[in-house]
Amino acid sequence: MARPRLVALSVVCLLTAGGAAAQGLFGAPPANAPAESAAPANPPAALPPAESAPAAPVQPGSPTAMVKPFYEHAGLELDPAQRSHFVDPAKSVLDKSDALRKSGQGECLDPNMALDNAEYEKAEIDNSLKTIEAVKGDEAKVVVAFVAAGNPHRLEWKFKKVDGDWKIMDLLSVTGEWALSQYQCE
Repeated sequence: MARPRLVALSVVCLLTAGGAAAQGLFGAPPANAPAESAAPANPPAALPPAESAPAAPVQPGSPTAMVKPFYEHAGLELDPAQRSHFVDPAKSVLDKSDALRKSGQGECLDPNMALDNAEYEKAEIDNSLKTIEAVKGDEAKVVVAFVAAGNPHRLEWKFKKVDGDWKIMDLLSVTGEWALSQYQCE
């Protein structure tokens, strides 16, 4: 029970901070968002920068741990050997893509969906990759932000807990405005 509260509190703190860390992960605020005031009348005691705090270790079996390999090995999401990590609707789309490829009728999905189908250099991804996880009951989301070819990208991985294990049920590109579940591979 403490872990979901800690995750929720971390997300709230990050979002309410309104600082560069939140904007770097979630993008710039909407044009109609109120501007931050220059300085509060009674400023709080100085806090160390967020970058100096050590990152919390990724828990084995967590949604974030499930996402990490897809950024270590581009194209892993298309590997049929990885299919056990997916559930519908994502699994159905990937299975149909495999069938289309095997039939010799072409490809349906881009080979680097986890990287938002962008041209990239691994070092640039490794140096810029940020993740944030939110768990609510048997569902979870992991927002991934990174820079590829100098352009920021954001993706959202949706998870469902099945028989005690987290499974990927969809992958959405916030930047490219596409979702794996919307592909028609037939």
